[in-house]
Amino acid sequence: MEYDVVRGDIAAQSADALVNAAGTSLRMGSGVAGALRRSAGEEINEEAMEKGPVDLGEVAVTGAYDLDAQYVIHAAAMPHYGDGEATAESINNATRNALERADELGCRSLVIPALGCGVAGFDLATGAELIGSELEDYESESLEDVRFIAYSGDEYDVIRAATGKTE
Repeated sequence: MEYDVVRGDIAAQSADALVNAAGTSLRMGSGVAGALRRSAGEEINEEAMEKGPVDLGEVAVTGAYDLDAQYVIHAAAMPHYGDGEATAESINNATRNALERADELGCRSLVIPALGCGVAGFDLATGAELIGSELEDYESESLEDVRFIAYSGDEYDVIRAATGKTE
């Protein structure tokens, strides 16, 4: 599957589905989850908490509320805060499960962040390689516009280099 690496705020993206870098509790605290909660409204956190907890690597779907999307797919690439760190297996599973759920929902566009990196403690370059491989290997039924998003310029440079998406 083709995808692009883009720079920006995931909460400002327009897509059928946005992927949240979630912990297994699905509580939307900081990082990507916090940005989505601040833009969507507190109702998204309440709905996510009702659907949690989920197993490591699994996903849950909520409405997008005030975001410019139909769905938020909460991909649990990391354990609940303080209960450990993300692993290569949890990142692979969360990425693949998010893609499968987007297909089940009939999504044509999806924005995905660096799951398991950042507050989850996994190395960004290695995590980006894992996510990039999952995106490339996935055979989608509906997805046409997939964006692997980086918030900062440094993160963008690391993800582009790790995925081979250089200019």
